[in-house]
Amino acid sequence: MSEDTDRVAVTVGEWPDDADSDEGVVVNWFAREGAGVSEGESLCEIQIEKVSLDVYAPADGTLDEIARGEDDEFERGDTLAWVTPA
Repeated sequence: MSEDTDRVAVTVGEWPDDADSDEGVVVNWFAREGAGVSEGESLCEIQIEKVSLDVYAPADGTLDEIARGEDDEFERGDTLAWVTPA
């Protein structure tokens, strides 16, 4: 596994303004570890309160590691996955 300094964290880009909670849940991953991804590609769906959002790839590369699996809870700012840039 490469060093974290060589990888880009996948996080929630914009937290809903009207969300009272600082926690969410990963609903579904659209990409699997080892898959090639393009910047801006939808990687997973999350839910914060009753709002579903897509989380997008921060860079072209490989989805190196999924840190939070489906049905896992996370907090604002947590890393959901890591992408190794191409």
